Amino acid sequence: MIRLNAINTLIIVFSILFITIILYFPKIYFRNNIYYISKDINKLYAHYISLQEENKFLSQQLEDMKFKNQIIDSLLFNPLKDAK
Repeated sequence: MIRLNAINTLIIVFSILFITIILYFPKIYFRNNIYYISKDINKLYAHYISLQEENKFLSQQLEDMKFKNQIIDSLLFNPLKDAK
């Protein structure tokens, strides 16, 4: 049987503390990494969404410019012959 004096009690307490730290450190480490990675993913996803919206806006502007260009070309190269 182990006699509980001050030194033995400190050894047992520090042993339990050390074992607990060894067991919980990986869990804390991985949770922390998962948190920061998910934060980065959310930031990148928000940036992706904003780029998609900008792409839609620029595509619409391009279509408008193409339409205006076609109208101007048709007026310049095919003038109205009914203007007599």
